[in-house]
Amino acid sequence: MKKNLRLPHRKTTSYQLLQIALITMVIAGSLLSGTASAQIKDVPPDSIRYAGSVYQKIKPKPTYPKVVGYLSFILPLETLSAGKFTPNFSHHASSIGFPVGVNVLYSERFGFSYELTPTIKASGGSSKVSNLLIDPGTMFRFDHGFTIITRLAFETSGRYGFTPVFNQVYARSKAVNYFVALSLPNRFGNNDPYSLGLNLQIGFTFN
Repeated sequence: MKKNLRLPHRKTTSYQLLQIALITMVIAGSLLSGTASAQIKDVPPDSIRYAGSVYQKIKPKPTYPKVVGYLSFILPLETLSAGKFTPNFSHHASSIGFPVGVNVLYSERFGFSYELTPTIKASGGSSKVSNLLIDPGTMFRFDHGFTIITRLAFETSGRYGFTPVFNQVYARSKAVNYFVALSLPNRFGNNDPYSLGLNLQIGFTFN
């Protein structure tokens, strides 16, 4: 007995093809919209977009040796001498220094600093330049802008010694870097007893 095979109706076939086409268009549209949104997405300023991908820009490494100058002022906070603490603003007298210098950076971790510090002392309603400090030293540089400086100290007042300095960069700009430092001057000589001080220094280096 012969059975007649029923061929798919032309309208049914066309409807299925239309459904497949619509589904394909919806999927393609969602993919294109995702790609478009990714293309307009902001990228960091130190990155670049190429061929739909984001690449990190290669930062040029600084060349060494590098020479930078700096300006600052320094306030003696406290001095210990002969077992007695003396604050800076005691007995209606105060002093302030103005360290200026040049740092020669030999690498990311090491440098050498040349510094001169004239000091102005105010007392009894008058002021004068009371001392000039010459204090070169080696720089040991660490991450995040922290530096330890070991300085020798030679003063025109006749005192001498050494000064460890703990320096931290707290703000950066294209032109200058701002730093704050604490120093511990150890002094001998000139027929005076040994003294240990605590100083606060604030300044900026030129990039």
